[in-house]
Amino acid sequence: MLTMEEAMKQSATRFAAGEIVKGTIIEVRPKEVLVDIGYKSEGVIPTNEFGDTSALKVGGEIDVLIEKLENKDGTVELSHEKAEFKKNWERILTICNEGGTIQGKVKSIVKGGLVVNIGVEAFLPASQIDVITPRNLAQFVNNTYEFKVVKINQERQNIVLSRRELIEQERNEKRAKLLAEMVPGDIRKGTVKNITDFGAFIELNGIDGLLHITDMSWGRISHPSEILKVGQEIDVVVLDVNKEKERVQPRPQAKNGQPVGQHRDQVSRRREGQGQGRQPRALRRLCATGDGGRGSRSRHRVVVDQTRGQAQRCAQTRPGN
Repeated sequence: MLTMEEAMKQSATRFAAGEIVKGTIIEVRPKEVLVDIGYKSEGVIPTNEFGDTSALKVGGEIDVLIEKLENKDGTVELSHEKAEFKKNWERILTICNEGGTIQGKVKSIVKGGLVVNIGVEAFLPASQIDVITPRNLAQFVNNTYEFKVVKINQERQNIVLSRRELIEQERNEKRAKLLAEMVPGDIRKGTVKNITDFGAFIELNGIDGLLHITDMSWGRISHPSEILKVGQEIDVVVLDVNKEKERVQPRPQAKNGQPVGQHRDQVSRRREGQGQGRQPRALRRLCATGDGGRGSRSRHRVVVDQTRGQAQRCAQTRPGN
């Protein structure tokens, strides 16, 4: 039996479509939640309007919006989600006008982007999810992120969000800080972002630098992919910093005196080409000799310089001539 106070509250409640009223949970079912709003019949709310149904307790109170006082089954159609939307609308307008940020949970995938629950349903275009538009949108569903409110339509009551702007803002701040701190000679850890025929682009915490193919190794390589791959982390030495263009010129840090991709045999060949150590076999080939004692008829020897493709003829006199 209702108490006098409960009866007065019930009589004061206006039961009309579009109104927000208090309701008491009387049963939680797999697909719906039964709520008593003090009307002649119970109300029904789909369970998908609640993020976590385990948090719903019988006897607990929630705000609901009346959609229909009586449907074909004789029950009241209610919506908890729309009640929260109506309550939060003014708060969202204040945040939007300030260009502020808000936390939200990605609810579902729609054409052109995602639906995000920020207290009200908002739209996140696919182009505003990340710096590079992702192909797989399903990976974001049911995850919670920070968003920036970029547009609002009060007549249609819809909101457009951006996650990309926050990511870019964070990267710009990191880039500015890094450029202010970085000086030539610094050793930094970078990641291979892209590989081309002429070199590789190295990302240093948001700043890109071109590592030319000629700076990768003392030895000759045909393509940067022979010693580097996309996503690989390498240590580089900063040769130059251009703060206006926000670019750096990197060079691989030498390990044991050798750049990236250097091998001992390459070092040996390089030293031989510079005239260090023993004379390389590839530089000279003895084609014929006049030994005098073995019946050789040649009176000359030819020295072939393979590095220049030239031949020298050196006269040699037989013994006794």
